Amino acid sequence: MASVVFDGASRIYPGTTAPAVDKLNLTVNDGEFLVLVGPSGCGKSTSLRMLAGLEEIDGGRILIGDRDVTNVAPKDRDIAMVFQSYALYPHMTVAENMGFALKIAGTPKEERERRVLEAAKLLDLEPYLERKPKALSGGQRQRVAMGRAIVREPQVFLMDEPLSNLDAKLRVATRTQIAALQRRLGITTVYVTHDQVEAMTMGDRVAVLKDGLLQQVDTPRNLYDNPANAFVAGFIGSPAMNLLIAPISGGKAMLGDLAIDVPAAAGTSVTVGVRPEGFTPSSKGFHVLVEVVEELGSDAFVYGKPADSNVVFANATDEGAQVIVRWDPKNPPKPGDTITVEAVKGAVHLFNSTTGERI
Repeated sequence: MASVVFDGASRIYPGTTAPAVDKLNLTVNDGEFLVLVGPSGCGKSTSLRMLAGLEEIDGGRILIGDRDVTNVAPKDRDIAMVFQSYALYPHMTVAENMGFALKIAGTPKEERERRVLEAAKLLDLEPYLERKPKALSGGQRQRVAMGRAIVREPQVFLMDEPLSNLDAKLRVATRTQIAALQRRLGITTVYVTHDQVEAMTMGDRVAVLKDGLLQQVDTPRNLYDNPANAFVAGFIGSPAMNLLIAPISGGKAMLGDLAIDVPAAAGTSVTVGVRPEGFTPSSKGFHVLVEVVEELGSDAFVYGKPADSNVVFANATDEGAQVIVRWDPKNPPKPGDTITVEAVKGAVHLFNSTTGERI
């Protein structure tokens, strides 16, 4: 096993000026499951490919264990990668697919068969070892791709959106299997996804990227409770945190009639962040015009627009922005109603309305 260190690692693609990954400083501990997450184009897959040796590094370095692998060929880095596409050989059986890398490496047949059988037991693939990929479901094919990585017994697993091709129900089942498997094997794993729910449920720690820059790396709970800036606050959590720009009057940020204490140096306005469960019904406070009510059985979520003229969304370019409030599922309001809410004590996050940094 080994740790992974990105030491000021940068990648600038030819013909571009902005780095795809900009001076990334990140340490993945020995045996840790770290998830890289962010919107499309944020640099997460590029970071993974830099670690794999599939992308050149234009600045900084990358270490696996105590070894600088910046200029080491991919095959000599002792890593195994699982891609979004399963990339299985259609003419080979499951067992042959899983053992192919070992065969190429000259591993003796008995050792090869032992490793393949061990991986098949871990992944519940024993009944399928003699089948061809076309006779398998999508989830089974992904497990074969996992098995192919496991038999190599690498120092580091790299996974690039491995669940993207699966349907929603299978993705949930497979992500729990991958997380449980990684904990059993104890192999350092770097996992890339754009799905923040996947990131929150699988990772020991989660690193959030935006425009090639690392925004925050922390445990899922700390990312949720203490986001470093407005971007992380809005990206982590489902449904998303409400981010609203409120004017400051008399040392208070005003969301309608809801007055929120702010530091003296906050300026003339502040971005107020409140998660959907951070609002509670009240007779006086912030008014929301109900547009849609999502009834989920155990929960209900109200989606609407601010009914107070002094409040605007922090991301003015997001035309679909809505205020989201978790509501009692047994007594939801109706579209067209106006509800009044206040913030639960301790549920308010404040961010600089210009820089987005946490106050």
